[in-house]
Amino acid sequence: MKLASRVRSLISSPTLAITSKATQLKKNGVDVVSFGAGEPDFDTPQYIKDSAIKAIQEGATKYTPSTGTPQLKQAIAEKLRRDNSLHYDPAQFCDEH
Repeated sequence: MKLASRVRSLISSPTLAITSKATQLKKNGVDVVSFGAGEPDFDTPQYIKDSAIKAIQEGATKYTPSTGTPQLKQAIAEKLRRDNSLHYDPAQFCDEH
C-alpha cells in the first residue's frame, strides 16, 4: 500500500514518547513523576465519584458559564478567607479556566 506523503511525514507525539519512557522507568522500579499525557496514576477518590454521580442525577450536565458559577466564586472566597486571611467579594472573581 502506498501512503500519502502527508501521512509519511507525520512524527510521533512528544507527549506520548515522554509517557512511554516514564512508564518503562516505573516498570524498572524507578520512582518517576511523569509530566507526559496527564493521565492520573491513581484512582479517582470515592467522594469525587459520588459527587459526579449526584451531579449527573440532578441534571448538572451542561457547560458552566465561562466566568464561573456563583457556587464556585463563593467557595473561592471562603477558601481565601479561611486559609489565607484574604477577603474578597465573590463578584470579584472571573474563572477563565
